[in-house]
Amino acid sequence: MNGKMGKVRVGIGGWTFDPWEGTFYPEGLAKKRQLEFAGKALQVIEVNGTYYSSQKPETFAKWASEVPDDFVFTLKASRFATNKKVLADAGESIARFLGQGLTELGAKLGPILWQFMPTKKFDAADFEAFLALLPEKQDGLALRHAIEVRHISFQTPEFVDMARRHNVAIVCADHAEYPLLADVSADFVYARLQTGSDDIETCYDEKRLSQWQARLETWRSGGVAEGLPLLADPLPHHPRDVFAFFIHEGKVNAPRGAIELQKRFA
Repeated sequence: MNGKMGKVRVGIGGWTFDPWEGTFYPEGLAKKRQLEFAGKALQVIEVNGTYYSSQKPETFAKWASEVPDDFVFTLKASRFATNKKVLADAGESIARFLGQGLTELGAKLGPILWQFMPTKKFDAADFEAFLALLPEKQDGLALRHAIEVRHISFQTPEFVDMARRHNVAIVCADHAEYPLLADVSADFVYARLQTGSDDIETCYDEKRLSQWQARLETWRSGGVAEGLPLLADPLPHHPRDVFAFFIHEGKVNAPRGAIELQKRFA
């Protein structure tokens, strides 16, 4: 972090999407150069492919080589870890995911997103066991963890307190169906903006862009974002890095939304 402010990074999910060809990407740009282009236009990308399958160390190294030094990737963790019926049994899957070579990203490794099924309910012992399995480092590289839960049973102060004990960020998800959990629980903030529109050039309209701009600004300065419900008392004022992604609905215009919101923090 620099000075009294954290760093705000606004990005998108992945970099391969056919409707972006000729809209976000220049007409005729080779697919093999899309990451290079996206890396110059954006500051962060959330990788979804790592949720479904593992990658080779050489793949992570290749990704890192194609983007600027100050770019970062956030990685969605393996579904085999988060879809366990008993989360205490996820240790092997977590170790396999973290050991696949992702540390080849080096300083370009951002937070790891552990996403749970909408049907997964909050069970205190279950989730305490899972959070205890998340290591602070892998191959000497510091890790940051974020969790996205999507069942209303997580709307309890007990869950917030638990995440804070482990310095794990609870994803603030702006979603049409899932609960929005806005309590800051770690030394960084992770937001997923998932209610955009393909009919709006910037994914979110100006009013909502300004609304989220204010929230991201408040989070990075260490404050409490206005207009969002909290389950627990706020943490002490402390500047934080903030990661926000235009994702899901409005995907066609997600890159434009990310670029527009990012430039407000230049």
